[in-house]
Amino acid sequence: MERLSENKLVLVVRTTRVDDLVARFNTLDQARFYVEHLGVDFGDYLAEHERYHQSVRDAQAHLQLLGRLQVVRRSFLPNYVFGADDTVVVLGQDGLVANTVKYLVGQPVIGINPDPSRWDGKLLPFRVADLPLIVPETWKNKRSRKRVTMAQATLNNGQTLYAVNDLFIGPRSHTSVRYLIQDGRQQEQQSSSGIIVSTGLGSTGWLASVLAGAHGITASAHRKGLATAPEPNMPWDAAHLIYSVREPFPSKTTAVTLVFGTITADHPLTLVSQTADNAVIFSDGIEADYLEFNAGTRATITVAKKHGTLVV
Repeated sequence: MERLSENKLVLVVRTTRVDDLVARFNTLDQARFYVEHLGVDFGDYLAEHERYHQSVRDAQAHLQLLGRLQVVRRSFLPNYVFGADDTVVVLGQDGLVANTVKYLVGQPVIGINPDPSRWDGKLLPFRVADLPLIVPETWKNKRSRKRVTMAQATLNNGQTLYAVNDLFIGPRSHTSVRYLIQDGRQQEQQSSSGIIVSTGLGSTGWLASVLAGAHGITASAHRKGLATAPEPNMPWDAAHLIYSVREPFPSKTTAVTLVFGTITADHPLTLVSQTADNAVIFSDGIEADYLEFNAGTRATITVAKKHGTLVV
């Protein structure tokens, strides 16, 4: 098979709901029985599954004609070593783009929407059929690129974790954590259900939910109705992060002043854990890829020096 080039392409794929159910129940028939026994239409699961896997096959067929192809499943991303010159194609949803970008160092990412009728695809501007055009244009620098600011958490034991959308610092379960928070020259003891640090790319996600909830509670408390809160819309390359403390608890030893603010490269946020165990830091919703944040651990949250690059 003759290829257009020897450039390396990495296709990032994920499992479907059917794949996950079969892994859990061993066979397709058992998975179908489980879902239908709960009164849910298994046909939608199958339609999504078949459409996605057909998109994977079509994407592979296109990419194999363009360069050297490596297929990587989402679960292997934390351990996969990307080359500096790799071109990365993500066959989405949007979350898969974020999950991929945080393991890269500026390599171009091409987001592909496998099912436009099902997924909005804000980070998936292209279709599988676009690959023969988009990939060569990317190599020739004929496609626009968007820079994506990333967040970084660094512990005093040397461990580091990056985030494309957001970092979460808090408990594994629905409990609370205690810590010392320092924002510039201000610091205080806090107890809360966790802290969210959002990038520009993630500002319309978890952060939007936090602000909408806070607005609704405040508006109701002041009997001003439940008007919709303005949705944050930071640029993807914004040079700052936003942090928000969830459900801070006021007490004799814990305060609730430093609950919302801005983080920059010159103005990091520092957190010192005072929780014996069960506290973690994870990013972009991937709870399995985490740092332990237990008693004595100091975390410095700042804007990462590296950034993501999305082809548009």
